[in-house]
Amino acid sequence: MSDPHEQQTQAPGGIGPFAELLRIEELDKNLFRGRCHAGAPMRAFGGQVAAQALTAAGRTIGPERAVHSLHGYFLRPGDPTNPITYEVDRVRDGLSYATRRVSALQRGEVIFTLSASFKHPEETPSRQRTMPPVPGPEELPDPFLFWEQSDPEDYARAAGFRTLQMRFIPPDAPGLPPEIPGVPQQFVWLRAGTPLPADDQLLQVCALTYLSDLTLASTATLHLQPHRFQRSEPPEVIIASLDHAMWFHRPVRADEWLLFAQRSPSSSDGRGLAHGEFYNREGLLVASAVQEALVRDRRGLR
Repeated sequence: MSDPHEQQTQAPGGIGPFAELLRIEELDKNLFRGRCHAGAPMRAFGGQVAAQALTAAGRTIGPERAVHSLHGYFLRPGDPTNPITYEVDRVRDGLSYATRRVSALQRGEVIFTLSASFKHPEETPSRQRTMPPVPGPEELPDPFLFWEQSDPEDYARAAGFRTLQMRFIPPDAPGLPPEIPGVPQQFVWLRAGTPLPADDQLLQVCALTYLSDLTLASTATLHLQPHRFQRSEPPEVIIASLDHAMWFHRPVRADEWLLFAQRSPSSSDGRGLAHGEFYNREGLLVASAVQEALVRDRRGLR
């Protein structure tokens, strides 16, 4: 049986391709504008804001340099009903490395800041952590089908997320590393829901930036809601991304299945920290991510 993903040119429900989520228009030199869908009610999805900010930074860099890291801070909730302006500061263009700083603004206020570093490729020795031998995505159920059946109205509103594909690996699946006490972990397969140009590495990396913000924060709350993705009642935890960092180790295809191996080493003071690693199907570690999120138990606020 052929893979429907390879044939798909448009996401279900008449939604445009995943690349449209990253599209920005150039208004002037170093000035861009984009629109973001909601992640939570009336809040722009932070992963899309970060991805568009990185797109803006990359548009001021020549193709001979690729992004190798980004660091961002979420300062205010974005409004999904209004456009976002991205101002790029060309901080430095060195012989090997170049740095860009991006401010995302709405109504004259900065809602997100991003610093990104780009570099020329180099041939050096390579090493990496080994990918765990987990079940493949073909063996796992589609959580969006459960979402559609359990809450069709909420599912219909989440148009942006329906342009991606996701598979959660059960915590008792064979091959998972043993969980360390006090360090919850989760493993998820992710990919863009429609094909992306294979030769556009900036677009692929920006798509991965979008995907990286989907489940990291929830990893830091597994001790509070261990079955969050297997139940239909409202979540009992308030979660909001505070900051986000990524390192891109090797070329990546975000429109092919990637394993996101995540763990959370700490949660305290209303904040949770989570680490994640992206592996492709060949077992190559293509990127790493770290995020700190606001974590508050709704039950404690009543």
